[in-house]
Parts: sequence; structure tokens; C-alpha cells
Amino acid sequence: MEQKVFLDSPVGKLTLVETDGKLSFIQLSSHFNPADLPEILSPVLLETKKQLQEYFDGTRQKFDLPLSPQGTPFQSQVWQALLKIPYGETRSYQQIASMVGNPKACRAVGSANGKNPIMILIPCHRVITAGGKIGGYAGGLPMKKALLELETKRRSLL
Repeated sequence: MEQKVFLDSPVGKLTLVETDGKLSFIQLSSHFNPADLPEILSPVLLETKKQLQEYFDGTRQKFDLPLSPQGTPFQSQVWQALLKIPYGETRSYQQIASMVGNPKACRAVGSANGKNPIMILIPCHRVITAGGKIGGYAGGLPMKKALLELETKRRSLL
């Protein structure tokens, strides 16, 4: 059973979806219209809202939530690799491709990043080009820049 809730955040209104007790989806609300899902504050969604608010406040660097992203085996490998990128750091698409055992799969990594259903918690915003350029982002480049700046700023204060 799916349940959803919205969260107003510094990067826009987010839609959070839980499926069978695990977080399955976080995207900008403009990218998802879950009109058929009633807004319910389940324990998982309440905790997700709390942890995201702490992240945006700068008091949380790691998330501790049950995740259930749905994708292909390769996408799942990429998303698992993204979870290993430390807060406030970045990795290139090529580095992620090497982490999943396929160093030439940079474009496939980029595609998997773009299909990441749980933005922010699975930190695809931390992936940049080998030349240090920001690259693309499903939430838009302003959101990616804002997330990277938030983490860089908070990390430098520690």
C-alpha cells in the first residue's frame, strides 16, 4: 500500500511516498502528481520529514530510513554506490562507474542517476563530471547547486 505526504523544503515542495513500510520515492512535487494517493502521515513518512528537515537545517548528515527504490539491477548498483559518497563530497560519473565494476559505463551511470526515485537520500546530487562541472540533475541544476552548496557550507563549519 502506498502513502504519501508533501514537505515544503528550501529546494521546493517535495513529494514523499512510502510503499509497504519503506520510503520508495522523493521527488519535486512538480515532477509527480499523486492525486490518487491520500496524504497520510505514517511513522516512516513522519521520520522522513523529520530527517529531511534536520538535513536542511544542517544538523543531519546521514539518513537512517528504510529505503525501497525500484529499478533495474544496474540502477540499484549505482544507487548503492551513491549511498557511499560522504556528505559534502562529490564523485564523478566515471568514479561511480568504476565503483560498480564497469569503468566505461559513465553514460549508463548518468542515466541511472536521472532515474533515482529517492533524491537527496540517495545522493545523486553529489555526482559531477570528471572535469568538475556540475552535470545534470532530475530536480534541475538550481536544486543540485543548492544541495551541494548546503553540504559544502555545513561541512566547512564542522
